[in-house]
This record gives sequence, C-alpha cells and structure tokens, in this order.
Amino acid sequence: MRKMRRLAAILVVVGVCAGLLLAAFGGLARAEHSRKTGLAHPDEAPRAAEAVPPQVAGAVPIPVPLPRPRPPIWLEPHSFREAAGPDFNSAEVTDLASDCRKRLEEIAEIEAMPRLIGPGACGGGDMVQLQAVRLKEGGPVALNPKPLIRCEMAEQLASFIRDDAAPRVAKTGAALARVETYDDFECRGRNRVLGAKLSEHGKGNAVDVRAFVLADNKAVTLTDPTVSKDLREDIRAAACARFTTVLGPGSDSHHESHIHLDLVQRTRGYRICQWDVREPVVAEVVPLPPPRPTIALNQSGPVKDGVR
Repeated sequence: MRKMRRLAAILVVVGVCAGLLLAAFGGLARAEHSRKTGLAHPDEAPRAAEAVPPQVAGAVPIPVPLPRPRPPIWLEPHSFREAAGPDFNSAEVTDLASDCRKRLEEIAEIEAMPRLIGPGACGGGDMVQLQAVRLKEGGPVALNPKPLIRCEMAEQLASFIRDDAAPRVAKTGAALARVETYDDFECRGRNRVLGAKLSEHGKGNAVDVRAFVLADNKAVTLTDPTVSKDLREDIRAAACARFTTVLGPGSDSHHESHIHLDLVQRTRGYRICQWDVREPVVAEVVPLPPPRPTIALNQSGPVKDGVR
C-alpha cells in the first residue's frame, strides 16, 4: 500500500515538471517565431486582435448627443426699448404725482418709487412703498414689511385696511395697530414654479397678508381656525368685494398660511374668491370600556356578584 502511494506521488511530481517544461519550450518557440517574422505567433493572433482598441482598428465611434443647453432665464436687453417693454410710453414719464398717488397720500404714508423695468415682463410704473395707513379715528396702522406695489393696488389695500378691516377688528375690543404682510413685488412665476405664467406679484399688482396685530399685541392670524369665525368671515367678504382675486386656505397648498390679494383684470369681470373659513378641529372622543364588576372579599373567600 505504501509503495502505491509513493508511486502516485512520484507520478504527480513528474507530471507537474513535464507541464512546466512544455510551457517553457512553447514560450521560447513563440518568441523565436516573433523574432524571425516580426509577427505574432498564430496562437496569439486572436488575442492580439481583441486587444486592439476600436480607434486603432479603424472603427468610427458612435457620437453621443449632448443635452440641449438650458435656456437663459432672462436675456440681457440690447436697448432701452427692449428693456422697457412694448407698453412703455415715454410721453407718460413725468416727475408729477399721478392722480392715484394724490388720492393715496390723503389716506396713507407712502414713498414713491422709480419705474421698475424687467427682467422680461416684470415691473411697472407708478410704484410706491406703502408704509402706513391713516385711520379715520386713531393712530396710523403700520405695515410690516412695507409692500412695494403699484399705486392702484396700494390704494385698494389702504382702503381695505382703513374702511373694512379696522372697524371689524375694533369690535374685538382693541384697535388695529399693524398689518403683517408676507409677499409683495417679486419677479417670478405663479406659486414660484419655474416656467409658469407670470405672477401678479411680478407686476406689483398683488400682496399677501398674514395677520392683523392689535394694540394689545394680540395677533389675529387670518388663517387660524381658533380666531373668531364671524370676524374672519366678515373680513373675507370685504376682501372678495374689493379685490378680483382672493386666495387662502382651501384654494391650494401654497396659500394655507396667508391670504393672497390682487387686482388682475379678467374677461367679463370674472373674479376668484377661494378662502375656506375653517373651524377648529375637535378631537374625537374615544369611549372608555365599561368598569369591571366589583369583587368583595370575606373570611370564607371571594364573593362575585353575591355568588361564592
């Protein structure tokens, strides 16, 4: 048995050595063939061909199309006419106050602003910064931040605060002291969606209102369901009668925390009033399980419902 194992081991060693010798002689033969002919050995020709890159082999690479360049958001204008827009009339340029501004200065504190031009269709003329509104009785009502809007929009907003909001808020027991705004002039698409139709904010024709602050520093947030529903309904009715667009909770997800007001002109005098005056959410009362029957103990053991 031992002799057989030795013989098998010797045969394995001999086989390995023979394989190494054959590999060595094969390598020498291929090297000698390449030296004499300058060509690769026939056994290695397919491998050499596979290793040649397509460019070296003469293959034409397939062109990969590049993505189209992103269009510029605003092209730099080449002239004042192009920047001012097609509706600009140089004859209307004057340092005199417009009729709207004269009316507005009687009921509000404003700062006249220069004409806003671009980018694109954004901007407009007769722009003002509405700083405060003078009430019929009492001190001025400040706006924070001070909205930058067209004079016509500022006049309607000032009248809304002076004639509609202030008298209704005063019924709560405290006078209106400040109006918290959210957004005014901003060159952007509707709801800040890239590529959307130009928002009225981009024309200075809209303002967003968040809350009324009273003289006792109490805030009346217009979208807060815990605020008096009657008060919010009265303010909603007044806003929808004065502005052509009123958007609040219930219109879309972008107006859940503020009220959007604008004066966009639509065909046939169409108006939009979408503001749900919501009530507080009442938590559902979960009924408790019935009480467990009482178990009395005495010297003889427990008694349940009179049965031992």
